[in-house]
Formats: sequence, structure tokens, C-alpha cells
Amino acid sequence: MKLLFDFLPIILFFATFKVAGAHGEWAADFASRHFGAIVSGGQVGVAEAPVLLATLVVMLATVAQVLWFRLRGRKIDAMLWVSLVLVVVFGGATVWFHSETFIKWKPSVLYWVMGLALWLSPLLAGKNLLRAVLGEQLALPDRVWHLLNFAWIAFFAAMGLLNLWVAHSFDTATWVDFKLLGTLGLTLVFTIGQGLVLSRYLTADEPVATPSTGESR
Repeated sequence: MKLLFDFLPIILFFATFKVAGAHGEWAADFASRHFGAIVSGGQVGVAEAPVLLATLVVMLATVAQVLWFRLRGRKIDAMLWVSLVLVVVFGGATVWFHSETFIKWKPSVLYWVMGLALWLSPLLAGKNLLRAVLGEQLALPDRVWHLLNFAWIAFFAAMGLLNLWVAHSFDTATWVDFKLLGTLGLTLVFTIGQGLVLSRYLTADEPVATPSTGESR
């Protein structure tokens, strides 16, 4: 359920893009009439409307996630705050400049911020972030925590590069498909592989926990 909640903004982005893409003229007219004030020139073209509307939806969905946590009095993960800032900045630039390039870069920047945080935390603070988050759920040797941390750093670095390769090698529709299906699929495969490796260290009642990817959004 948590994984579904984490991926909800991406799912909404995907659905909005597909619906708007299937009704291009309507989407362009709707975007121009309702959001022209925040778009440079005030007009949205048929080719631009799907990604622009999808970007607005993902921005609103991420804001809604933060508000939902606040209203329920729950702690908001640092990466959700980072994701919120990035989606507002990159999403806002996409909307204003009519350019999908900005929103295509957003997932890569988020992945690299998460990987950088995992890499720098042991060096600067002497703290393994994965252990801090998952230590109460998993009892692992120090060496395994170190390897697990490195594995997630490598995964985030690779995902950031892969996102840019897809974004610049294929059309926007293919990138949107990858943003949902590819990201979710690769995350699940990586998590399952990680679980198989860690299974030797787990007792029967200990589930395999994973950190939030944040992209998430």
C-alpha cells in the first residue's frame, strides 16, 4: 500500500498524459483557458498540452501528499520534501517555458540527490542512512549494511542515467511509459533481488524493508 501511495503522483502523471494525448485539441484549449496565466505567451499547443497538464497534476499530487501527512500529524520523509521542491521547480519551468526537458530531468536529479545523501552521510556524519531508517526492522552485520548502502547508491546513479538516456533517445510518450512502468518494474526487480540476498540474514518474522525511492513523483 505504501508503495502504491509513493507511486501515486507518477500514476496520475501517466494517466493525465494518456488522456490528454488522446484528446489533443481539447487538452490544448483546456490548458490555454485555465492555465494560460502561468504559461509564457498564454497559449498551449496541441503537442505541448499532454505533458504540461500531466506536469500540473503531478505537482498538485505531490503537494497533496505533503498536506495529507501534515494533517494526519505524521512525519514527512526528507526525500518527500526534496521531491516537492524539485517537482515545483522543474515542473514550474516546464509549464512556463512550454518545455518538457525540465520535467524529464527531474527524476534523474532526484535519484542523484538520494544517492548522494546515502554516499555522503557515512563520510560527513559517520551515519549509514539506510541503517538509521531500517535498523529497527533488520538485524544485519556492519559489512552487510555497508554493501546494502552501496547497492542503493549504485541503483540510484544508474536509474538517473537510464532516465536521461530514455528521455533523449525516444519520444515523450515512450519516456512517460518508462517513467511509470520502467521505474516501477526496475524498482521491484531490484527490491526482490535485494531480498533474496538478505534472506540469509533474516529470521522468519522479519520482512524485507526498503527505503522510499521518492520518485517517485
